Amino acid sequence: MSKTLNLFRLVHVHPLLWFVIALSIATAHFLELCLLIGIIFIHEMGHAAAASFFSWRIKKITLLPFGGVAEMEEHGNRPLKEEAIVVLAGPVQHVWMVALAYFLFSFSLIPENLYQLIYSYNLMIFLFNLFPVWPLDGGKLIFMLLSLKKSFPIAHRLTLIISFFSLGIFSITTLLAAPAHLNIWIIIGFLLFSLYYEWKQRRYIFMRFLLERYYGKKADLQALKPIQANEQDLLIDVLERFQRGCKHPIIVESNGKEKGMLDENELLHAYFSEKRLTDKISDLLFSY
Repeated sequence: MSKTLNLFRLVHVHPLLWFVIALSIATAHFLELCLLIGIIFIHEMGHAAAASFFSWRIKKITLLPFGGVAEMEEHGNRPLKEEAIVVLAGPVQHVWMVALAYFLFSFSLIPENLYQLIYSYNLMIFLFNLFPVWPLDGGKLIFMLLSLKKSFPIAHRLTLIISFFSLGIFSITTLLAAPAHLNIWIIIGFLLFSLYYEWKQRRYIFMRFLLERYYGKKADLQALKPIQANEQDLLIDVLERFQRGCKHPIIVESNGKEKGMLDENELLHAYFSEKRLTDKISDLLFSY
Protein backbone atom coordinates (compact mmCIF):
# COMPACT_ATOMS: atom_id res chain seq x y z
CA MET A 1 0.00 0.00 0.00
CA SER A 2 2.84 2.39 0.90
CA LYS A 3 4.47 1.76 -2.49
CA THR A 4 1.20 2.62 -4.25
CA LEU A 5 0.82 5.83 -2.25
CA ASN A 6 4.41 6.77 -3.06
CA LEU A 7 3.67 6.35 -6.77
CA PHE A 8 0.76 8.78 -6.52
CA ARG A 9 3.03 11.28 -4.75
CA LEU A 10 5.34 11.18 -7.77
CA VAL A 11 2.61 12.28 -10.19
CA HIS A 12 3.06 15.76 -11.64
CA VAL A 13 0.76 17.67 -13.98
CA HIS A 14 2.44 19.77 -16.66
CA PRO A 15 1.28 23.42 -16.44
CA LEU A 16 0.18 23.39 -20.11
CA LEU A 17 -2.22 20.54 -19.34
CA TRP A 18 -4.28 22.90 -17.18
CA PHE A 19 -4.58 25.21 -20.18
CA VAL A 20 -5.75 22.27 -22.35
CA ILE A 21 -8.30 21.33 -19.67
CA ALA A 22 -9.64 24.88 -19.59
CA LEU A 23 -9.84 24.86 -23.40
CA SER A 24 -11.73 21.55 -23.35
CA ILE A 25 -14.29 23.04 -20.96
CA ALA A 26 -14.74 26.04 -23.25
CA THR A 27 -15.24 23.78 -26.28
CA ALA A 28 -17.48 21.24 -24.49
CA HIS A 29 -14.93 18.38 -24.75
CA PHE A 30 -14.12 18.09 -21.05
CA LEU A 31 -15.45 14.54 -20.57
CA GLU A 32 -13.55 13.25 -23.62
CA LEU A 33 -10.34 14.85 -22.34
CA CYS A 34 -10.84 13.38 -18.86
CA LEU A 35 -11.24 9.94 -20.41
CA LEU A 36 -8.09 10.39 -22.49
CA ILE A 37 -6.07 11.65 -19.50
CA GLY A 38 -7.36 8.76 -17.39
CA ILE A 39 -6.20 6.20 -19.97
CA ILE A 40 -2.78 7.87 -20.26
CA PHE A 41 -2.52 7.97 -16.45
CA ILE A 42 -3.23 4.23 -16.16
CA HIS A 43 -0.69 3.54 -18.93
CA GLU A 44 2.06 5.45 -17.10
CA MET A 45 1.12 3.94 -13.74
CA GLY A 46 1.56 0.53 -15.38
CA HIS A 47 5.19 1.43 -16.12
CA ALA A 48 5.66 2.85 -12.63
CA ALA A 49 4.07 -0.12 -10.83
CA ALA A 50 6.32 -2.59 -12.68
CA ALA A 51 9.38 -0.43 -11.95
CA SER A 52 8.41 -0.21 -8.29
CA PHE A 53 8.04 -4.00 -8.14
CA PHE A 54 11.69 -4.33 -9.23
CA SER A 55 12.72 -1.55 -6.79
CA TRP A 56 13.70 0.84 -9.56
CA ARG A 57 14.33 4.46 -8.68
CA ILE A 58 11.38 6.42 -10.08
CA LYS A 59 12.03 10.12 -10.50
CA LYS A 60 8.51 11.32 -11.37
CA ILE A 61 5.40 10.57 -13.42
CA THR A 62 4.39 13.54 -15.55
CA LEU A 63 1.07 14.03 -17.33
CA LEU A 64 1.62 16.14 -20.44
CA PRO A 65 -0.92 17.93 -22.68
CA PHE A 66 -0.42 15.17 -25.29
CA GLY A 67 0.67 12.14 -23.27
CA GLY A 68 2.66 11.15 -20.24
CA VAL A 69 6.07 9.96 -19.15
CA ALA A 70 7.38 7.91 -16.22
CA GLU A 71 10.99 8.95 -15.61
CA MET A 72 13.41 6.42 -14.09
CA GLU A 73 16.93 6.84 -12.75
CA GLU A 74 18.48 3.51 -13.69
CA HIS A 75 20.61 4.66 -16.67
CA GLY A 76 20.46 1.41 -18.63
CA ASN A 77 22.02 -0.84 -15.99
CA ARG A 78 19.08 -3.02 -15.06
CA PRO A 79 18.62 -6.51 -16.57
CA LEU A 80 17.06 -6.32 -20.03
CA LYS A 81 14.30 -8.74 -18.98
CA GLU A 82 13.30 -6.38 -16.18
CA GLU A 83 13.34 -3.40 -18.51
CA ALA A 84 11.22 -5.27 -21.08
CA ILE A 85 8.60 -5.96 -18.40
CA VAL A 86 8.63 -2.32 -17.27
CA VAL A 87 8.27 -1.04 -20.86
CA LEU A 88 5.51 -3.51 -21.79
CA ALA A 89 3.64 -2.89 -18.53
CA GLY A 90 2.32 0.33 -20.05
CA PRO A 91 0.81 -1.00 -23.30
CA VAL A 92 -0.62 -4.09 -21.58
CA GLN A 93 -2.92 -1.84 -19.51
CA HIS A 94 -4.94 -1.10 -22.63
CA VAL A 95 -5.90 -4.78 -22.97
CA TRP A 96 -7.77 -4.97 -19.68
CA MET A 97 -9.26 -1.49 -20.11
CA VAL A 98 -10.80 -2.45 -23.47
CA ALA A 99 -11.92 -5.82 -22.05
CA LEU A 100 -13.59 -4.09 -19.10
CA ALA A 101 -15.30 -1.58 -21.37
CA TYR A 102 -16.59 -4.41 -23.60
CA PHE A 103 -17.91 -6.26 -20.52
CA LEU A 104 -19.74 -3.16 -19.30
CA PHE A 105 -21.13 -2.48 -22.77
CA SER A 106 -22.28 -6.11 -23.17
CA PHE A 107 -24.39 -5.80 -20.04
CA SER A 108 -25.69 -2.36 -21.08
CA LEU A 109 -23.88 -0.66 -18.21
CA ILE A 110 -22.34 1.94 -20.53
CA PRO A 111 -23.72 3.33 -23.82
CA GLU A 112 -22.27 2.29 -27.17
CA ASN A 113 -20.78 5.71 -27.92
CA LEU A 114 -18.79 5.62 -24.66
CA TYR A 115 -17.55 2.10 -25.41
CA GLN A 116 -16.47 3.16 -28.90
CA LEU A 117 -14.65 6.16 -27.43
CA ILE A 118 -12.83 4.02 -24.85
CA TYR A 119 -11.92 1.49 -27.53
CA SER A 120 -10.64 4.08 -30.01
CA TYR A 121 -8.63 6.01 -27.39
CA ASN A 122 -7.01 2.84 -26.07
CA LEU A 123 -6.19 1.59 -29.55
CA MET A 124 -4.75 4.95 -30.55
CA ILE A 125 -2.50 5.23 -27.47
CA PHE A 126 -1.48 1.56 -27.71
CA LEU A 127 -0.40 1.81 -31.35
CA PHE A 128 1.18 5.23 -30.96
CA ASN A 129 3.35 4.14 -28.02
CA LEU A 130 4.66 1.12 -29.93
CA PHE A 131 5.83 3.36 -32.79
CA PRO A 132 9.64 2.89 -33.11
CA VAL A 133 10.58 6.41 -32.02
CA TRP A 134 12.51 7.34 -28.89
CA PRO A 135 11.32 8.03 -26.15
CA LEU A 136 8.13 6.08 -26.90
CA ASP A 137 7.81 2.49 -25.69
CA GLY A 138 8.50 1.24 -29.22
CA GLY A 139 11.77 3.19 -29.30
CA LYS A 140 12.81 1.72 -25.96
CA LEU A 141 12.07 -1.79 -27.24
CA ILE A 142 14.26 -1.11 -30.29
CA PHE A 143 17.06 0.02 -27.96
CA MET A 144 16.75 -3.18 -25.93
CA LEU A 145 16.76 -5.43 -29.01
CA LEU A 146 19.87 -3.70 -30.38
CA SER A 147 21.50 -3.96 -26.95
CA LEU A 148 21.40 -7.75 -27.16
CA LYS A 149 24.19 -7.66 -29.76
CA LYS A 150 25.56 -4.13 -29.82
CA SER A 151 27.54 -2.04 -27.33
CA PHE A 152 25.69 0.67 -25.42
CA PRO A 153 26.82 3.68 -27.52
CA ILE A 154 26.24 1.88 -30.85
CA ALA A 155 22.81 0.56 -29.80
CA HIS A 156 21.84 4.01 -28.52
CA ARG A 157 23.02 5.78 -31.67
CA LEU A 158 21.27 3.28 -33.97
CA THR A 159 18.07 3.65 -31.95
CA LEU A 160 18.11 7.41 -32.47
CA ILE A 161 18.85 7.06 -36.21
CA ILE A 162 15.95 4.61 -36.60
CA SER A 163 13.78 7.02 -34.60
CA PHE A 164 14.66 9.99 -36.83
CA PHE A 165 13.91 7.90 -39.91
CA SER A 166 10.58 6.61 -38.53
CA LEU A 167 9.53 10.09 -37.44
CA GLY A 168 10.41 11.41 -40.91
CA ILE A 169 8.15 8.82 -42.55
CA PHE A 170 5.38 9.63 -40.08
CA SER A 171 5.76 13.36 -40.80
CA ILE A 172 5.56 12.83 -44.56
CA THR A 173 2.48 10.62 -44.12
CA THR A 174 0.85 13.28 -41.95
CA LEU A 175 1.69 15.97 -44.49
CA LEU A 176 -0.05 13.96 -47.22
CA ALA A 177 -2.99 12.62 -45.21
CA ALA A 178 -3.78 15.27 -42.57
CA PRO A 179 -1.69 18.42 -43.14
CA ALA A 180 -4.01 20.61 -41.05
CA HIS A 181 -4.12 18.31 -37.98
CA LEU A 182 -2.52 20.61 -35.39
CA ASN A 183 -2.42 18.05 -32.56
CA ILE A 184 -0.37 15.61 -34.62
CA TRP A 185 2.12 18.33 -35.58
CA ILE A 186 2.51 19.31 -31.92
CA ILE A 187 3.30 15.68 -31.04
CA ILE A 188 5.76 15.45 -33.97
CA GLY A 189 7.44 18.64 -32.75
CA PHE A 190 7.74 17.25 -29.22
CA LEU A 191 9.22 13.96 -30.45
CA LEU A 192 11.63 15.78 -32.74
CA PHE A 193 12.82 17.98 -29.88
CA SER A 194 13.21 14.92 -27.60
CA LEU A 195 15.24 13.12 -30.27
CA TYR A 196 17.44 16.14 -30.93
CA TYR A 197 18.08 16.59 -27.21
CA GLU A 198 18.86 12.87 -26.78
CA TRP A 199 21.26 13.01 -29.74
CA LYS A 200 23.07 16.06 -28.35
CA GLN A 201 23.32 14.39 -24.94
CA ARG A 202 24.37 10.93 -26.18
CA ARG A 203 27.95 11.21 -24.88
CA TYR A 204 26.75 12.36 -21.48
CA ILE A 205 24.21 9.51 -21.43
CA PHE A 206 26.98 7.01 -22.17
CA MET A 207 29.14 8.43 -19.37
CA ARG A 208 26.16 8.21 -17.02
CA PHE A 209 25.74 4.55 -18.02
CA LEU A 210 29.39 3.86 -17.17
CA LEU A 211 29.25 5.78 -13.89
CA GLU A 212 26.14 3.93 -12.77
CA ARG A 213 27.87 0.69 -13.72
CA TYR A 214 30.89 1.67 -11.61
CA TYR A 215 29.11 3.00 -8.53
CA GLY A 216 25.75 1.24 -8.83
CA LYS A 217 24.55 -2.33 -8.49
CA LYS A 218 26.77 -4.99 -10.08
CA ALA A 219 25.01 -8.13 -8.90
CA ASP A 220 22.40 -7.70 -11.63
CA LEU A 221 24.99 -8.26 -14.39
CA GLN A 222 24.67 -12.02 -14.83
CA ALA A 223 26.08 -12.77 -18.30
CA LEU A 224 29.84 -12.86 -18.73
CA LYS A 225 30.98 -11.58 -22.11
CA PRO A 226 34.76 -11.27 -22.48
CA ILE A 227 36.15 -8.40 -24.53
CA GLN A 228 39.32 -9.09 -26.49
CA ALA A 229 41.43 -5.94 -26.59
CA ASN A 230 44.78 -5.18 -28.12
CA GLU A 231 47.34 -3.81 -25.67
CA GLN A 232 47.57 -0.64 -27.79
CA ASP A 233 43.82 0.07 -27.56
CA LEU A 234 42.87 3.19 -25.66
CA LEU A 235 40.96 2.76 -22.42
CA ILE A 236 37.96 4.73 -23.69
CA ASP A 237 37.82 2.63 -26.88
CA VAL A 238 37.42 -0.53 -24.78
CA LEU A 239 34.82 1.12 -22.53
CA GLU A 240 32.80 1.96 -25.63
CA ARG A 241 32.45 -1.78 -26.29
CA PHE A 242 30.57 -2.35 -23.01
CA GLN A 243 27.07 -3.82 -23.40
CA ARG A 244 24.00 -3.61 -21.25
CA GLY A 245 23.28 -6.61 -19.03
CA CYS A 246 26.79 -8.11 -19.40
CA LYS A 247 29.87 -8.17 -17.20
CA HIS A 248 33.07 -7.88 -19.19
CA PRO A 249 36.37 -9.53 -18.33
CA ILE A 250 38.96 -7.79 -20.52
CA ILE A 251 41.40 -10.14 -22.26
CA VAL A 252 44.49 -8.17 -23.28
CA GLU A 253 46.30 -9.50 -26.36
CA SER A 254 49.60 -8.70 -28.04
CA ASN A 255 50.46 -10.10 -31.47
CA GLY A 256 47.52 -12.51 -31.22
CA LYS A 257 48.61 -13.93 -27.88
CA GLU A 258 46.96 -13.39 -24.51
CA LYS A 259 49.06 -11.10 -22.36
CA GLY A 260 46.83 -10.71 -19.33
CA MET A 261 43.31 -10.04 -18.05
CA LEU A 262 41.60 -7.09 -16.41
CA ASP A 263 38.30 -6.80 -14.62
CA GLU A 264 35.90 -4.23 -16.06
CA ASN A 265 35.84 -2.42 -12.74
CA GLU A 266 39.58 -1.84 -13.01
CA LEU A 267 38.97 0.03 -16.27
CA LEU A 268 36.14 2.05 -14.75
CA HIS A 269 38.22 2.87 -11.69
CA ALA A 270 41.15 4.00 -13.84
CA TYR A 271 38.91 6.19 -15.99
CA PHE A 272 36.71 7.83 -13.36
CA SER A 273 38.76 7.77 -10.15
CA GLU A 274 42.32 8.00 -11.45
CA LYS A 275 41.41 10.18 -14.47
CA ARG A 276 43.59 8.14 -16.82
CA LEU A 277 41.67 9.41 -19.81
CA THR A 278 44.34 8.86 -22.49
CA ASP A 279 45.96 5.66 -21.22
CA LYS A 280 46.28 2.49 -23.25
CA ILE A 281 45.12 -0.89 -21.97
CA SER A 282 48.76 -1.98 -21.62
CA ASP A 283 49.31 0.86 -19.11
CA LEU A 284 46.56 -0.55 -16.91
CA LEU A 285 47.85 -4.09 -17.24
CA PHE A 286 51.22 -3.09 -15.80
CA SER A 287 49.56 -1.02 -13.06
CA TYR A 288 47.24 -3.73 -11.79
